[in-house]
Amino acid sequence: MNKGDLIESVANQSGLTKADAARAVDAVLDAITGSLMQGTKVTLPGFGTFSTSKRAARTGRNPSTGATIKIKAKTIAKFKPGSKLTDAVN
Repeated sequence: MNKGDLIESVANQSGLTKADAARAVDAVLDAITGSLMQGTKVTLPGFGTFSTSKRAARTGRNPSTGATIKIKAKTIAKFKPGSKLTDAVN
């Protein structure tokens, strides 16, 4: 499922127009992104938790040349599925 499929599904299940559903999906994604940018966790009970984690700087290897490279430290987004989502998938 891609974003267009998600918007169509939201529109069908909620009775919204596709344009309204697209705005709703975009608003949810923007809210989650904004919270993660501020370092705040987003918990959707039963679905899962979005959070951030810091990844330390490290050295790696270029697979084609074998040369050592430096990989910068960065913040990554994480998702931990909730129990209802896990049970539904199994």
